[in-house]
Amino acid sequence: MLKHFRPAIILFLIFTVLTGVVYPALVTGLAQLLFPNQANGSLMAGVNGNTTGSRLIGQPFNSPGYFWGRPSATSPFPYNAGASSGSNLGPTNPALLDAVKTRVIALQAADPDNKTAVPVDLVTASGSGLDPHISPAAAEYQISRVVQARHLSAEKIRELVATHTEPRQWGMFGESRVNVLTLNLALDTLH
Repeated sequence: MLKHFRPAIILFLIFTVLTGVVYPALVTGLAQLLFPNQANGSLMAGVNGNTTGSRLIGQPFNSPGYFWGRPSATSPFPYNAGASSGSNLGPTNPALLDAVKTRVIALQAADPDNKTAVPVDLVTASGSGLDPHISPAAAEYQISRVVQARHLSAEKIRELVATHTEPRQWGMFGESRVNVLTLNLALDTLH
């Protein structure tokens, strides 16, 4: 009976070492060698040098002097990177409609002089609930609020938004977008 179990045990140990130690170590080493920034989470540092977040994961900004990102639908708290998910609410769901109305009211209250339509990406969560980007229209909508809070010129802020607007991927996939964290970090360097 032992002669039947012995090869199984030996193969189990060999494959455990190969798939549980050697392969993960090889992949981790290659990732650190070839893509160190991405392998370590694409972390960003603020003006004080401290890590402030990842450029790949949205985070909350609610001060009037910062650009705000998309709402998050993660639970049990917003922007929970360990629980990426959408709200799963359909476009006619009353809960989604109420949430969107509440967000529109909050955005209009933060900048009552702004009479333009609120861009949809400022009031709806992405499929992951963690999208770090907003549309250029969503950034444009927020410029007047940021200008008032920071006492900077609108032209300077528009230039900053234009600088941080990323084009379509490979010129054909997706839409132009603005990474909220990188934009806000650049905003903190202005005087």
